[in-house]
Amino acid sequence: MTITGLGPHGERAVPADQIHLSEADFAAADKRRFSVAVVLHTTTSDWSRQELAGIATVLGRASAAVVEVVDCGFDAAAQIEALRRLSSENLDAVISIPIGNAAVAEAHRAVSAAGIKLVLLDNAPTGLLPGTDYVSVVSADNFGLGQMAAKLLAAQIGSGGTVGILTYGADFYATREREIAFRKWMAAHRPEICIAREKFANVSEAGAAATRMMADNVQIGGLFVAWDVPAMGVVRALRQHALAVPVTTVDLGNDVAAELAAGGMIKGVAAQRPYDQGVAAGATAILALIGKESPAWIALSGVEVVAANVVEAYQIIWHAPAPKELMGVRRKKAG
Repeated sequence: MTITGLGPHGERAVPADQIHLSEADFAAADKRRFSVAVVLHTTTSDWSRQELAGIATVLGRASAAVVEVVDCGFDAAAQIEALRRLSSENLDAVISIPIGNAAVAEAHRAVSAAGIKLVLLDNAPTGLLPGTDYVSVVSADNFGLGQMAAKLLAAQIGSGGTVGILTYGADFYATREREIAFRKWMAAHRPEICIAREKFANVSEAGAAATRMMADNVQIGGLFVAWDVPAMGVVRALRQHALAVPVTTVDLGNDVAAELAAGGMIKGVAAQRPYDQGVAAGATAILALIGKESPAWIALSGVEVVAANVVEAYQIIWHAPAPKELMGVRRKKAG
């Protein structure tokens, strides 16, 4: 599928499925026994677990060890502290998803300045350059995901009306790209729809932010929530207040998949492919460590998911059979 988003410096994307390790590459890495640390915004989401699984799979094949996984808890200060510590340790590479831009830039630059290969997920902090401060950015097509979520929500909204965007309050490139794309798609295809906006400072506040926005904008007929974990917080909060509107989001986590399959408030998902992204990030790190170049911007297109294809999409994204809950819903519909 087409990748619509550009890299942080305007780069055209190289699709992730073009990043390969040959048998000779694996053999070269096997002799070196590389050590790699992974620094994530959180390790508790389904996205993070799949990302780590993809990274660990390809690194394991290359006889490279994931020696540490850091959970920053969406806290830029915690990420800065972790990166400064890792910069002084005996590591070959760090794979990191930057939490913010300017605030975490120097801490990421310190990693590469220490002679450690730095591979970034989704974002390059302000002022960092490929080939100098990092190897590559390996990302979902977040712009494309925002467009997809807008299209899915627009299908649920009649002529006119208002939709709400509930986005992450931090300076986070991925969610900002999704919002920009969502707005542009609506302006181009459904210009009669008004857009309201609310932010949440942390994931636990998403439900309260949604109910607050609904109270302030009683005409809202649908919501786009930045990713799946806060989206489910929104669904639970709206139910507590006896409210129901169609919701679209990003990422096909287990809870969102179940809500979608059951015909709940989640009506569509613009799904990332975190396992495949992890594989690409791990391969990019190994290529850098054995002295081979990679593109500056490597991206993966999303998968459009609705109730009718949730089982098949789950299998594509998770590289595993769909859970019984989804299959049960499918059997009921078939019957």
